[in-house]
Amino acid sequence: MSCNSCGTSGSTPGGCKNNGHCATGGCSKLEVHDWLSDITADPFAKYNIHEVSFKNGSRKGFYRNDKRFDIYTGDYVIVEAVQGYDLGQVTLSGELVRLQMKKKRVKESSEDIRNILRIAKDNELNLMEQARAKEKQTMLKARVLARNLGLDMKLGDVQYQADGRKATFYYTADGRVDFRELIKVLAAEFKVKIEMRQIGARQEAGIVGGIGSCGRELCCSTWLTSFKSVNTTAARYQNLSINQTKLSGQCGRLKCCLNYELDTYLDALRFVPEKADTLQLETGEARLMKTDILKGLMFYTVRGSGTFYPISLDNVKMVLEMNANGKKPADITDLAEVEEKTEEESIEFADVVGQISLASLDRKNKKHHPKNKPNTLKQQRDNTTQRQMPTQEQQANRHQSNKQHGRSNRNQQNRPNKSANQSDNKNQNKDNKQD
Repeated sequence: MSCNSCGTSGSTPGGCKNNGHCATGGCSKLEVHDWLSDITADPFAKYNIHEVSFKNGSRKGFYRNDKRFDIYTGDYVIVEAVQGYDLGQVTLSGELVRLQMKKKRVKESSEDIRNILRIAKDNELNLMEQARAKEKQTMLKARVLARNLGLDMKLGDVQYQADGRKATFYYTADGRVDFRELIKVLAAEFKVKIEMRQIGARQEAGIVGGIGSCGRELCCSTWLTSFKSVNTTAARYQNLSINQTKLSGQCGRLKCCLNYELDTYLDALRFVPEKADTLQLETGEARLMKTDILKGLMFYTVRGSGTFYPISLDNVKMVLEMNANGKKPADITDLAEVEEKTEEESIEFADVVGQISLASLDRKNKKHHPKNKPNTLKQQRDNTTQRQMPTQEQQANRHQSNKQHGRSNRNQQNRPNKSANQSDNKNQNKDNKQD
């Protein structure tokens, strides 16, 4: 769905040099294909209501073109606002807008549909870029002010009006929040008109954006505009394990993609027999372990065996009819489907690095070995014997130390015990006094 100017010649993209997001709307991230563009219509009878999006599709609205400007999809236009004006991009035009309004239940005579003032000029686009540049810093300051006031709320995004006169703050909260004091503080801080809008967790994830577990951008931030309720029954119909961490998205709610294939599974479940938890066999009872809905297989196991036997839906229905008539099949192996294994194709791998010889690998391995490491058992034995045999100098030093140690022991033995002699003298003196 890219435009003709974005063709690729060689390895460099042509056209607007925007790499797949050109301003003509032919390959924008939020593109809606106009499948009625080939139908010729009277230019004077052309539908005069256009769909305009703001800030990359985060907010959309319908606006009248009563002045009959020559507007096409992808043009930037100036539209009316509650106070001042705003700048947006046309995403839909023509008869497709009538169908979109009917889908969203918006009447053509509604007073909420404002007018398109003119086509945007370059200086107005520059003013919008300046206003967008202030949004991040404004959000950080507003979060600090809300925390100082002790409000239980989380500011998710800020959007400035194109003329810079109004700022809309999007927040999430579990309950009702009295932010009247916050509005006064924000108006005094930023000198603009303040509007507060409460959004849900899914709308916040769509505004912030991110990468999902599938590796792609979030659906709510690229193309998904309407959010349908998702519950755990959708996971049960698809035989998914009820694991809250795996089934939840970045918003903390159940993933919207659980509803994408739900209708296909519901159609396939119509052919799955009911009350087929057990099958009566001559060898015993077979119990149902799991069901592959899309392949049409039901896996059974018998008591005393851990093998899962895949049985087709037709065979399961046949066994149930036999059990209802009081008959039993002989063995479960006769009913099981045999998986045909295809021969694996031999894949030839090309050496993109270059030929590597074994000699070069040996040289690399030898570099890691220490130089003094013995390579043979004989060298190891010689080293151990050399370590065990002392030299002549070591023997002489040991002999001299032993002599000195023996002399010290003899001196200690010949030295008289003074404490013992003193005690004997005291005892003799006591005996003499008594006499």
